Amino acid sequence: MAKKEKYGLRTRVTMMVSTVVLVVLLVLYFIFRNQIIPQTRHALEDKAITIARTIALMPLVSEGLREGNSKEIQAYTSKITRRNDIMFVVVIDMKSIRYSHPDASKIGKPFVGGGQKEALRGEESISEGEGLLGKSLRAFVPVYSGQGYQLGVVVVGLSLDRVHRLVRQNEWTIIAILLSGALLGAGGAVVLARKIKKMMFGMEPADISKLLEERSAMLQSTREGIIAIDHEARITMINVEAERLLRGTGITGEAMNRHIADYCPALRLELVLTTGEVKQDQDVELGGIALLVNTLPIRVNGQIAGAIATFRDKTELAVLAERLSGISVYADALRAGAHEFMNKLHVIMGMTHMGLYDELQQYISGTVSNYQKEIGSITRQIKDPVMAGFLLGKLSRAREAGIELQLTEDSYLPESADAHSIHELITIAGNLLDNAMEVLEGQSVKEIELAFHYDRGRLHCIVGDSGPGIPEALREQVFVQGFSTKGEQRGIGLYLVRKSVDKLQGDLRIIDGAKPGTTFLADVPYAVKGDVMNEH
Repeated sequence: MAKKEKYGLRTRVTMMVSTVVLVVLLVLYFIFRNQIIPQTRHALEDKAITIARTIALMPLVSEGLREGNSKEIQAYTSKITRRNDIMFVVVIDMKSIRYSHPDASKIGKPFVGGGQKEALRGEESISEGEGLLGKSLRAFVPVYSGQGYQLGVVVVGLSLDRVHRLVRQNEWTIIAILLSGALLGAGGAVVLARKIKKMMFGMEPADISKLLEERSAMLQSTREGIIAIDHEARITMINVEAERLLRGTGITGEAMNRHIADYCPALRLELVLTTGEVKQDQDVELGGIALLVNTLPIRVNGQIAGAIATFRDKTELAVLAERLSGISVYADALRAGAHEFMNKLHVIMGMTHMGLYDELQQYISGTVSNYQKEIGSITRQIKDPVMAGFLLGKLSRAREAGIELQLTEDSYLPESADAHSIHELITIAGNLLDNAMEVLEGQSVKEIELAFHYDRGRLHCIVGDSGPGIPEALREQVFVQGFSTKGEQRGIGLYLVRKSVDKLQGDLRIIDGAKPGTTFLADVPYAVKGDVMNEH
């Protein structure tokens, strides 16, 4: 028994999809944190150095440094500071003396906070420092005169607290976006799981697996050939019996995923996809084998999604009908007996109307005597009542056909201990007798000899006729299903005989006798009731 899953399909799908979404979002978070957040700082640094470069290029700044005039520089830098939302803009000369500052009282005093040495050497730089206004991110850009010599340095500062605040703001923005994605992913996982569950008709994978195995076993074990195709007429399923039947018609090779018209066009299964018609019990001749075919469409939500064909060998169906407990043989024997009885009643009725009572008495006495003699002979030699009744019917049918059917005097058949065995034996004897009667049609001498010989658990059933005989070359073929020298739709009787003999694990053969014609010998095991070794 399969172990029951702890969680259902819906729960597992939701957990799996949510886990995948969470892992993806975590990866994205680390990517954003390691790339986008540093980019925020770089963007602020670029802003600071760009403003510093712009100020350093202004003629007003370079002329003010050359002439020692800080008033115009202070006015300009104050305006730049306000408009660009920066912490400060400080312009210093080559001696680090301030020419501008947010606090005007600091103008003319040395620059504090450090970091200007590289800029005084003509190099741009960015650094963090702490001055009179607090901690800042500072950009240093040299100022040159029109002749190309350095006059001083422009310092643009951004508050580090503001830089950190923007970085944190971007980080929380990323987190908010990722959390929204996580919620949407979880919601999508729930919807997806519910949709999958609905598509699977509310079944769990273990249930589907079990159902699939059961259906596969059923399809493979059935005695009917089954082929299914999809909406493109490609084979999606074929069972073992279908392959066996089609192999007998000469169709071989891999069937799966092939177009049905290429594999077996005679079934015409692709037409069902367009017509949607159900067709039952169609006769299809395929490679010399007659198939009985049923086709019907497969509908999903009212739409044709494929088609299926089931078929059986028509000959096998006929054989099956013939083998159902020997019913056809019994019925035929009863019919012959009833026909003979009606003929005798007609004779009695006619003689009664004519008043021939003496002749009628003689006729009835002779008939009763012959019938008693016949019954006595049968019941004395044939101890099984079922076989005895069957042979009486066959004797009546033989007389009706003008055939002399004789049960040999040394015949003996004890009562069977197995009802199934006697049914098979009736099938054997009945079909051998029927075959002999058909052979004698049109013959001048019509004689059939029947014998039963029992010896120590073995029974010999011998049927000989006075017909033309069977050529040596055909003696094996006469037992093949469908083989006959008498025309179409024949060749079943002797095939049935061989099947019954094989079922009883016996032996069937044609033997050469002293008389012309054909003699069949069936040698089968035979279990009897009680101790019959000394009965005969």
